[in-house]
Amino acid sequence: MLSNYLIGLREGLEASLVVSILIAYLVRTGRRRQLVPVWGGVGTAVVVAAGFGALLTFTSTTLLATTPAQEKFGGSLSLLAVALVTAMIFWMRRTARTMRSELQGRLDSAIAAGSFAVALTAFFAVGREGLETALFLWSAVQSAGSGVQPLLGAGLGLLTGVALAWLLYRRAVTLNLATFFTWTGGLLIVVAGGVLGYGLHDLQEGGALPGVATYAWNVTGAIPPSSWYGTLLKGIFNFSPDTTVLQAVSYLLYLPPVLYFFFRRSRPAAPTAAGTLALPVGAPGATTPAVASGADARR
Repeated sequence: MLSNYLIGLREGLEASLVVSILIAYLVRTGRRRQLVPVWGGVGTAVVVAAGFGALLTFTSTTLLATTPAQEKFGGSLSLLAVALVTAMIFWMRRTARTMRSELQGRLDSAIAAGSFAVALTAFFAVGREGLETALFLWSAVQSAGSGVQPLLGAGLGLLTGVALAWLLYRRAVTLNLATFFTWTGGLLIVVAGGVLGYGLHDLQEGGALPGVATYAWNVTGAIPPSSWYGTLLKGIFNFSPDTTVLQAVSYLLYLPPVLYFFFRRSRPAAPTAAGTLALPVGAPGATTPAVASGADARR
């Protein structure tokens, strides 16, 4: 539940901040009539993302009736989810400082083209986040096992992210988004490492990869999966007491280098003309909207 809450929180906040940037720009420039197509595009993106998640579940449980086919399908999507999330985390770190200006530029061009173009701009801006979130949450929920806890954690995380973005927009809270997204990004990389191992194990059980009975360690007696600490390790790190050699090797090849490059100190950014992008959200003296300046601070 905790790992899925973290996924929902970060991804929900990212998508909500994108929406907030669009809305804040329209309000500030006196184009409130364009809010209707923006919300239409956002709503459509949410429906498409939810439908994508439902399609994945339907395909896995209904269309693929045999266990090997389900294992191969789930394992392949887990690997895809890890690749997409890892790429998105680094992409966000590299481009977040220019996100506001890019979104505003696209929105200006869309307004000149008409309301449908505005709706499409909002749809694509939010839809990418939505599809990524649906795929990664689906893979993480599958790896966490059955029960309502993973879904409950993801749902609560999404709601918390949306609520936090609204509070930031209203300047009701102060949050250094650069620090927030840096540390949650690191934690998501840890979660992704566990999903990677789970996906490879699924492919092993489905017969697509060898070594399903070749264990790097088997500590089931010391860490029973049904124990509270076994459940905790499974939920946060997707730790398996009977880890295969392939899982262990993949975890070591993925986690240390990705964490190193993610947390490696980046080159200091050049100061902006206004000099406000480094301020936390809602900080005194900020001359740009709270959400916009906070989003630009992410890197």
